[in-house]
This record gives sequence, structure tokens and C-alpha cells, in this order.
Amino acid sequence: MSLEEVKGLGKKTVKNLKKAGIKSVEDLANSDIDALTEIEGIGKASAEKFIESAKSMLEDTPEEKEVEKIETEIEEPTLTEEEEQKIQEEVRKQEEKIERLEGTALEQGDFVLVKITGKTRKGNVFRVSSEEDAKKAGIYEEQEARQGQYTPDFVVVGKPGFLNEGLMETVENMKYFERKSVRIPPEKAFGKRDPSKIERIGIAKFRRMNKGKPPEIGQEFTRRTQQGAQRGRVRNIVQGKVIVDYNHPLAGQYVDYNVEILDKIEDFDKKVEHFMQNKGIPPDNIEDFKIEYDEKYKIIEITVPQMYLFQNLTYLKFGLANDLQTYLSDEVEDVKYIEIYEKMPMPSQQATEESVMQKIQEYSEQQEQLEEPDETETKEEDLEEE
Repeated sequence: MSLEEVKGLGKKTVKNLKKAGIKSVEDLANSDIDALTEIEGIGKASAEKFIESAKSMLEDTPEEKEVEKIETEIEEPTLTEEEEQKIQEEVRKQEEKIERLEGTALEQGDFVLVKITGKTRKGNVFRVSSEEDAKKAGIYEEQEARQGQYTPDFVVVGKPGFLNEGLMETVENMKYFERKSVRIPPEKAFGKRDPSKIERIGIAKFRRMNKGKPPEIGQEFTRRTQQGAQRGRVRNIVQGKVIVDYNHPLAGQYVDYNVEILDKIEDFDKKVEHFMQNKGIPPDNIEDFKIEYDEKYKIIEITVPQMYLFQNLTYLKFGLANDLQTYLSDEVEDVKYIEIYEKMPMPSQQATEESVMQKIQEYSEQQEQLEEPDETETKEEDLEEE
């Protein structure tokens, strides 16, 4: 029996289990629920189900096992030999990496994946690194999940723009695969509250700036300035004035974080993929982009898929190119984007003629209806003549 035969286990979950050292149904049946929940993509409910399924398989009679195996094969095909070998190779490499890196300190410029859970002093969770954690905290949103928001953070150690100051200092002083809990003060988290970031706007002016809509307490509000967009929230409406607060919602607060260093990203292609994800491309859509790298001339060519051609990707493309040239400067000189606009099929002569004839017929029918005298008017005219 193999893990692929356990009901509910998809290819990705099997892969993650094997990376964690769980390579058989027996291993899974004897696993601890809390230990399974530490594996990416597995929550408590799923862990309980997987363990129960594994135990049931071990207890079943040979006939029942055969039936269950057939059902499982129908529900989800088992991995091919090539896929199995690829997973085993990845597992072997990951085990070697863990053995090589575990206990060693992170270094400036390392590319790492970090699992982060953020809470306020009141215990309200505002940041997670998995869909299961988001659901547990009651902050899960389908749209956010599709955009890949509930995933570990990709961080270049010591570089700005990835984490707040307090978190970056924490990560810089950690070791690979280490876990740590920290409390970060406001000045190193989301800043102290700044009175100058609170604006009072007249209701009439606010409506003009808000597409004619009246203000509502708690609504998000964006103001366009020469320096860029300012995002705030309506805090109150007092004496004809709308009070808008542009401070971060957590400004002035101490925040608690649970931090874990999950992995070091060493493969060039993986680094590129993570930079793309950081720029807002959902993980499931990254494979739609064709990426080619010319090592000799240090050029990356990215072919944009059809589904993205009619979206405004100017800032995304500029930001991604800048990240690749900045953080992979020894390997990337130029970034090229290729956009292919395929020729739209032209309608055939017969289809065009049929379309024209149909429009002529519809027009003729409309004209006939307009020319037909109204029965009521006809009857009234007849009565007048009598």
C-alpha cells in the first residue's frame, strides 16, 4: 500500500508528506495530528481524516483493500513512475538540504520562505501563511486564496520591502528551520500614530471625491495626491466634517508574531517564480507564463499568456524586472517581455451573407409592424364616420 491510495490525498499533499518523512501508510497511521498540521496545506480536520483513513486501510481485509484501491484509482489516478521518481528525487534533495542547513544561521542576501502568524495584543489574527490557518482564525476569503495571499512569505534576508523592521531583525537572527515568538513595538511594526495623517474633509467635498457617494463610518477611502494614493478609513463624521485616518489600522500597537524559517530557495527558477508571486501573480497562474533564461547573456524572456494581454501590467512588469535585476544582479542583466497577439479568425463569406440577410429580414419585420394600423384607432375612425 502507498500513500497515493489513501482517500483524499492529492499529489501535492503526498509530495509534502514525503518531504516531511512520512513515506508510507503505516507512517501516516502512526503520525501525530499536531505534527501533521505543521505540514503545508494540512489543517487539523484534514490531519484527523488522513490518519483515520490510513488506519482503516491497515485494518481492512484484503478484499476490502482491493475494492478501496479500485475506488481510489477511479477517484484519482496514481502517480506515474516518472512522477514518483521526481518526487523521490525532490525528497532526497530536501533531506540533504535540511541536514546541511539545520542549525546554521541565516546570512544577508539569503532567499528564504518564512511562515508568519501575526496577532494583536487582544489575540486578533491579522496575518497567516496558510489557508487552514486563515480558516481557523475566521479571516479566510476565497478571493484572497485565489490570489495566493495565504502562503509563506518569500524574503531576501536583510533587504527592505519584504518585512517590517522588527520582523526583519527577528529573521536575521534566526537559524534555518527554527521557530520563534516575538513581540514587536509600534515603532518597528506599523509605526506610531501620526496626528498629521488624520484629515478633516467637508461632506460636500468628500462626496465629490467619493464618486458622489455619502460617507460611511468605517469605509475605506483612497485619496489621490501628487505623491501617490493615500489609503485611509472614515473614523467619524462630526459637525459636517468627515474624519479620515490615513494611519495603518495597527499603528501605535504592539503586535505578536510566530515565525518559522521553512526553507532556503537556492534554485534560480524557483527564485524567479517567487518574485512573480510577490508581484501579485497567483501561484496557480505562474506556470502559464513561459520563462526562458539565456545564461550566457544573462537575459530572461517572459512570454505573457493570452489571459493577461488585456490587463494593465505596466507596474507589474516594471516591478518584476526591477526585482530580478536588483536581487539577482549577478545572473540577470535584461528582462524581456514577449506579448503575442494572435490573429482573430475572420468570418466566412457565407456566414457574413447569412448575417446580413438576417438583419434585413429583422428590419423588414419591424417596418411591417410599424406600418400596420392600430386596431383601436381604426375602430374609433369607423365610429366617427358613422
